[in-house]
Amino acid sequence: MRFSELPKQPSILVSYWNVGKLLFGALLLFIVETYVYYIFFQRALVSNSLVLIVFWFGSVLFAFTHIFLVLMDIWSRIQNYKRFKDHLFDHGFSPKIADYYKGSKCQRMALSTAAKELGMEDKMQNHFAKSGIKWYHFIPQFMIQDPLFLFRKHFWSRTFLEKYYKPKYQYRIAQKSNTTNVKGYPVKQNL
Repeated sequence: MRFSELPKQPSILVSYWNVGKLLFGALLLFIVETYVYYIFFQRALVSNSLVLIVFWFGSVLFAFTHIFLVLMDIWSRIQNYKRFKDHLFDHGFSPKIADYYKGSKCQRMALSTAAKELGMEDKMQNHFAKSGIKWYHFIPQFMIQDPLFLFRKHFWSRTFLEKYYKPKYQYRIAQKSNTTNVKGYPVKQNL
């Protein structure tokens, strides 16, 4: 694929929004939830009811912890998006790669965003449709198949601890000048 063949590339903020809009919504929800639970916790402290204090403190802790888990999930999906986009650009659409990430709605969104930005959205959506994946499949398949997923290292590393991925190409710059970005330096495209 050539950079001149790409659809107009959105800004990086738009791309990141498209990758994580569900997660950004969850982040906002947990921030509000933490605040509301904290108000109830303060009221419980005034009432001196040990049961209420413990309950609302646990609720605050639960919601507050989820803020950081969602932030880590957003980070991981952005790394997936960058990796997917480079892979799709270099090798084209691959059902094998799509299948590896089809179990999670958030990972599908990262993959779909990368595919859309490269003009391959139809292939991706058709593949997901053939796989029986619907728009309302939010709960990851692995959670249903393995109820003990929280105790699996694979879950934690793949969901929250993706390593930083430096993109091979700066698509927005390369599209304008018809160059590629190899190791961070623009050079003429030899495709």
